This record gives sequence, C-alpha cells and structure tokens, in this order.
Amino acid sequence: MNRQIFYWLIIIAIFLITSCTLSPRYTQPKAPIPENWPKGEAYPETKTTPEVPKAPELKWSEFFTDEKLQKLIVNALDNNRDLRLAALNVERARALYKVQRAELFPTINASGNANKQKTSRDFIHPGEPRITERYEVNLGITSWEVDFFGRLRSLKKKALEEYLSTEEARRSTQILLISEIATTYLTLAADRESLEIARSTLETQQSVYNLIQKQYQSGIATKLDLRRAQTQVDAARQELARYTQLVAQDQNALNLLAGSPVSEELLPINLSSVKPPREISPGLPSEVLLLRPDIMAAEHQLKAAYAYIGAARAAFFPRISLTSLLGTASDELSGLFSHGTGTWSFSRQIVTPIFDTRTWAAYRVSQAEREIALAQYEKAIQTAFREVADALSIKGTIDQQIVAQESLVEANSETYKLAKSRYTTGIDSYLSVLDAQRSLYSAQQALVTLRQIKLANQVRLYAVLGGGSE
Repeated sequence: MNRQIFYWLIIIAIFLITSCTLSPRYTQPKAPIPENWPKGEAYPETKTTPEVPKAPELKWSEFFTDEKLQKLIVNALDNNRDLRLAALNVERARALYKVQRAELFPTINASGNANKQKTSRDFIHPGEPRITERYEVNLGITSWEVDFFGRLRSLKKKALEEYLSTEEARRSTQILLISEIATTYLTLAADRESLEIARSTLETQQSVYNLIQKQYQSGIATKLDLRRAQTQVDAARQELARYTQLVAQDQNALNLLAGSPVSEELLPINLSSVKPPREISPGLPSEVLLLRPDIMAAEHQLKAAYAYIGAARAAFFPRISLTSLLGTASDELSGLFSHGTGTWSFSRQIVTPIFDTRTWAAYRVSQAEREIALAQYEKAIQTAFREVADALSIKGTIDQQIVAQESLVEANSETYKLAKSRYTTGIDSYLSVLDAQRSLYSAQQALVTLRQIKLANQVRLYAVLGGGSE
C-alpha cells in the first residue's frame, strides 16, 4: 500500500507540472499614444543619433557631471527613508510570493502524542482495565490541495507579478528621488545667486540713499527723492530677507532628501558654478516609455489581474485534497517502536461547489479588477507621454527665452546707468532712476529663474524618459 501511495504522488506531481491554469492569455495592450513625439515650433528636432544616448542607457552617474551633486546623490541613495521603505516593501512582497508559492507543495509534519485516561466502569466490559494509555509518533501530509485546475498556481502568479510590480515601484522611487535631489540642488543654487543679486542691489540702493540724503541736507535733493530712495532700500531689504529664507528652506529640503545633514562643501555656490547635465535623446515613445519603471509596474499589476481571473475561474471546479499519515502507536512507551506497532492512513477529499453566489461575485470582481488595471496601465502611458512632451516643449523654447532675457537685462542695465547719470546732472527726476532700477532687478532675477528652469528641465526630461533607475 505504501508503494501505491508513492506511485499516486508521482502521477499527481507529473500532472501538476504539465497542466495549465485557467487564466486568460495575456497580450500586451497597444500603447494609446502616437508613434512619434509632438512636432511644431515649440519642439526641437528629435532625431536619434549614436552620439547622444537615450535616457535608460545612461547611468545617473554619467548623466550628472557635477561632482558635488554626484556625492550628494550617493549619500541620499544610502540614507533616504522613502527609498528605504520602498526596498522594505520589495522584501515584503518577495516574502509573500514565497508564502503563496509554498501552497503548491505538501506540508510534512511530525507529531508525537501521549494519552492516559480513566474510563467509567459503566462504559467498559468486565475484565477490561479502567486506566488506558496510548503513545504514538506520526509523520504525514496534512491536507494537501492537489492543484488540478490551477487555482494555487494562479494565485502564485498573481503574487509574483505583485512582487515584480513592487520592485519596479522601488526603481521608480529611486528615479523620483534622484530627480528631486537634483532639482532641489539647482533651486538652492539659483536662490543663492538671487540672494547675491539682492545683497548687491541693497548695497547699491543704500549708497544711493546715502548720497541723496546728503544732497537733501544740502538742499539739492527734495524730500520726495529721499523717500523714494528709502522705499528702494526697504524693498531691497525685504528681498534680501526673502531669499535668505528661501535658501534656508532649500537646504532643509535637501537635508530631508539626503536623509542626513548635507555638509557645506557639497552645496553649490551659485547657479553659474553648477556643471550642466549631459544631453540625451528622447528616442521613440513606444521604445522608451514602455521601459519606464512606473509603467512596467502598472503592467505587472495588469498581469496579476489576469492571474486572479484564473484563480476565480478555478473556484467553480472541485477541490481535491489529500491527507496521509505514517507512524507507530503502542499502549506502552517502551513498546512504541516494537514490531507490529506501525500505523498508516490515507484519505482523499473532494469538495464541489453546488450553490455559492460568492463564487460568481468573486469572478465578476476579478474581471472588474482587470479592467481597472488596464485603464491604469493606459493612463500611466498617456501621463508619461504628456510629461515628456511638456519637457520637450520647454527644451525647444527655453534657449530663446534666455537669449531674449539676457538682451533685456543688458538693455535695463544701460537704461539704469543713463537714468542715474541724467538724475545726477539734474536733467531728469529720481522717478526715472527708480523705474529703471526696478526693471533691472526684475530682469536679473528672471534670468536666473530661466537658467534654473533650463537645467531643471534637463533633469526632468532624463527622469520622465526612465533614466536614473540604475
């Protein structure tokens, strides 16, 4: 009989290996985006050249050329708590997958029992002892479900896809972290440069105010000119305090992203001191976007929904479980392993659903989850396409904006010099100097902002194209 059980186990194992599940066959949905990136005046040429690498092909350490920024990213990858949580979620998903996979294999347990009891005289035959003892040791399989219809394998497939989705989510978190660090680093550099402009402007306005105050005391300048000069000094002080605050907040944000306080030697002096990232090629939408970790995570969730349908379908079919036991039993502990005390048992159980509305409801839920996962997958692709298109539109127009703004700064600077000279010689009022100075300050700050936008957009384009996961 033991040999028959062994043969049955071999047959079942072969059947489990060669059988298939009831999950619908998965085919990758067509990407709901155009074949090419948008074209027009706002977009640059997107020709692919061998000299310009694509974002997924370029490691973040190769894309970012600034050494301080590279060291900062390394520290953040080691200490950032969001990335650490993402890694722990991967470990958790991996463990859950192993738990679900273990359901396919039988569980073998060893047990030992010792029982001693006294029975009432009314329940025994004359001459039988009232006190009985029983000792036994068993080794067996407890309720092993034979996965004929692939329910357990579908659940294992679902757990595997969820684990792979979590791994892709970790990669997506890393891309987001690197992008956030670089953007915050550039913002800090821009705010420090703006702080320098605000400090220089305050010094200039203070010197002008001191000059007008002397002229006012001598009766040359009017009180109106003095008050107008004072408003410029007060406005410059306010701007200096504002950018001092922004720089401090930028450093706080950088410390949080890095996971530890960032040393001053790793911080940028100003925007001009930052080395720009490398140029990258956007490639083709379907080639690049489908490799983005967040889109791959959404696709794994879609595959998991397909597997869940297989498990829901298998619930309509019978469940077969086996239980076997091999051991020894005796009424004396010393005779537990004596000849003739061996025992065994083998049982089969088949449970067939007849009427259970929950099964149909669960099947409808699995179909709805597949449609939800499909919509989320398609939305992720469309969102990624929009993100890249927006970054490309900025890339195609930002240089023109910077050139125009540089010309505006130069013109305002010359205007300010002329207005100041005319006021000094008494040709014009101080109001023209005031307007010229305001225009110059605004143009200088706007130029810093545009330069920061250009560098930050290069970082964003790299991130939205899927770069930075390795």
